[in-house]
Amino acid sequence: MNALASSPSPASQPKVLCVDDEPNILSSLRRLLRANGYQVLIAESGAAGLAILQQEAVDVIISDMRMPQMNGAQFLAAARATWPDTTRLLLTGYSEVQSIQDAVNGGEIYRYITKPWVDGDLLMVLRDVVERRQLVQEKVRLEALTVQQNAQLRALNQGLEAKVEERTRLLKLEHTATIAANAKLRHNFVVTIKIFSSMIEQRAHNLPGHTRQIAELARKMGAVLGLDTRDSQDLAIAALLHDIGKIGLSDAMLQTPFTALQGETLGLFRRHPVRAEELLMPLEDLRGSAAILRSQLERFDGNGFPDGLTGLAIPVGARILAVAVDYYNLQQGAMVQRHLRADEAVTLILDAAGKRYDPQVVAAFRQVVNNSDMGNGAGVEVLSTELMPGMVLARDMVSRDGLMLLSADHVLDARIIAHVRDFEQKARCRLAIWVRNPTGAA
Repeated sequence: MNALASSPSPASQPKVLCVDDEPNILSSLRRLLRANGYQVLIAESGAAGLAILQQEAVDVIISDMRMPQMNGAQFLAAARATWPDTTRLLLTGYSEVQSIQDAVNGGEIYRYITKPWVDGDLLMVLRDVVERRQLVQEKVRLEALTVQQNAQLRALNQGLEAKVEERTRLLKLEHTATIAANAKLRHNFVVTIKIFSSMIEQRAHNLPGHTRQIAELARKMGAVLGLDTRDSQDLAIAALLHDIGKIGLSDAMLQTPFTALQGETLGLFRRHPVRAEELLMPLEDLRGSAAILRSQLERFDGNGFPDGLTGLAIPVGARILAVAVDYYNLQQGAMVQRHLRADEAVTLILDAAGKRYDPQVVAAFRQVVNNSDMGNGAGVEVLSTELMPGMVLARDMVSRDGLMLLSADHVLDARIIAHVRDFEQKARCRLAIWVRNPTGAA
């Protein structure tokens, strides 16, 4: 007998159960199969074979057909019932057609091998059986692995989705917190500017609320002229700080009307816009306002200071600020010897269109004064005794001396309300308190 087929790899070592009632057949099969790398188990009857199958996991069964008590067809049928995955082969003679049919039908054999067998043919059949079985097992393994990996992938995706959702939630919270922080910074920035404005107002001996009136008038004119948000902000800050360059001037100079200044004092006064620009230039966010302050004394006809700019070469914010500042300074005696009435101040400004002032700005000014009571903003005036927690200030709350106590948009609480009432009692004066929607307070 010659081995015409290659042996299984040593690592695999398929296990074959040989069942036959003839010891010499079993010995031949054992020698042949062991020599070609198979593990061999032997049984001399069907019952003995079933007993071995109870103890050992077998890859292939080779069973003789003719055996006493339990023939091959019966044995293979019993093996199939309990171990259906084990491949079954039948050894039989040519004349046993009916037996072969019984084995095929009952035991579902994979192949039958005729006696006497050719070693090469038998080994080829076994090799085919082993390879087929390994392919089936590999297929089962891969399918199980695929199911496992799919389950892991689903779990990973669910985990990733949860992480993404959590990260998105945290980012939204961070974004909301950032927006709130930026809003608070902007609010604090405006409040700080207003505090500086009140301090400058005290130094310049202006009437309380003077700078806020100028800022409100400038804002309204800017709205008529269609200023964008950035230019409007620069203008508002410039209006609140328009006198910052006068900090170093003497009290006597500050109390003298502008038109009465002469010689060296007039020269010093005309330098205050340049000093204002120099004070604000280190702050990058205020450079737009600084440019407006530098040009606030320029004239539309080119006869202004400090650069002699003409017409539209003057920043639009400075052209607006010049009208707003002069309108109130004319009424407070800061420009001429006497205090003008509001209508007289309006007439002087209208007459100076095209000379001192930009005609378009003057037109916007006339529209504002004709359609506005020149108030400080919307809201309803209430007494401090009427204040309730949750009310929102519609205007800045200022003292009788013009110092800002609380900024517009401040939300009142019980503690602040108590401080306001205490302030009025100690100062022996009533504060002008304007709130938004007083009936909607919490």
